[in-house]
Amino acid sequence: MQIIPIASGKGGVGKSLVAANLAIALAQAGKRVVLADLDLGGSNLHLILGIRGIPYGIGTFFHSPNTPFANLLLETDVENLRFLPGDSEIPGMANLKVQQKRSLIRNLMALEETDVLVVDLGAGTSTNTVDFFLMSSQGIIITTPTLTATLNAYFFLKNAVFRILETSFAKGSWSEIQFHKLVAGGTALQKLYIPKFLEKVKEKDPKSWKAYQSASSHFQPRLVFNLIEDPKDVEKADKVRRSCREYLGFDLEHLGVIYRDELQDIALSSRLPIILYKPQAVLSQAIYRIADKIISFEREEAGPLDFQTLEETHQTAVLEAESDFETKMSYLQDLLQTGALSMGDLMETVKTQQFEINQLKKENNLLKSKIVKALQAGVKM
Repeated sequence: MQIIPIASGKGGVGKSLVAANLAIALAQAGKRVVLADLDLGGSNLHLILGIRGIPYGIGTFFHSPNTPFANLLLETDVENLRFLPGDSEIPGMANLKVQQKRSLIRNLMALEETDVLVVDLGAGTSTNTVDFFLMSSQGIIITTPTLTATLNAYFFLKNAVFRILETSFAKGSWSEIQFHKLVAGGTALQKLYIPKFLEKVKEKDPKSWKAYQSASSHFQPRLVFNLIEDPKDVEKADKVRRSCREYLGFDLEHLGVIYRDELQDIALSSRLPIILYKPQAVLSQAIYRIADKIISFEREEAGPLDFQTLEETHQTAVLEAESDFETKMSYLQDLLQTGALSMGDLMETVKTQQFEINQLKKENNLLKSKIVKALQAGVKM
């Protein structure tokens, strides 16, 4: 079974929409798919699928121990797709205990008659979310071209590496003691330069170093850039990739780009995933393309891709961004000519996007101001 956890460093980047539509695309390709809602603090994936009146969820499994886990799976209107609902109404679901988390992971990995398990995770970097992400060595991180989104995507991946470090070191070892000293320091951990720390681990504690190398050898998360507006937006993926290579010690595969599509809002209000509402939409075609890549490279037990292949994934993303932009412009022109989209609708869309851009500019200026103040404070010290 191929496991595809889908995460994001922050909310609002379209993670759940990608998860739902990707699961459908894989099911349509003949894969037996289970889509699991593990956003346990705010489970609403069923709404995207158009499912109402969820009778039970993961919370039922924990509060009714006699309930077989497989009985929680719901059949959907999509052939080959089953759905595992989350449970946001039961108190404490967002903060599972260690034993509950282990039990959930064990049951998910033991699902029968399943080719692909797509897991929609909660936003943020909680330990539980990171551990669910690490169920697979090739999870997907969703981000957008905004500064805050790309930063949070990087921080999520950094926390994943921290978690691999933490679980690799034997209790009482030099590495474990040093790592927990950094954890106790709080801010010191965020400033940790991992390659340099690993050099010390290799020198002082070769056994722990080998354990980490073994645990991280298959770790190669995949990146999806969502809600892009312009082909140039995809260039921002290079910054995330460079940061991961230089500071975290691994490379990123680029799985694809998805343009912002106004039809998504219409599909959502119609309680239909866009891939069912409008299969030919630019967004839907991007999802199908990502699904094809996942099917073509079913390598859950394989090692990381070589540098040349990874480079090709990033170059392909650039070409896809340019091609999809032309398709989107042509599509908008057809809508205007046929009257399906009025000039007023187009102007309203432009105004909305301009407002969002202005808000992002304010956000970026605020972040820059904080960075400058932090640097000035550092100089004075």
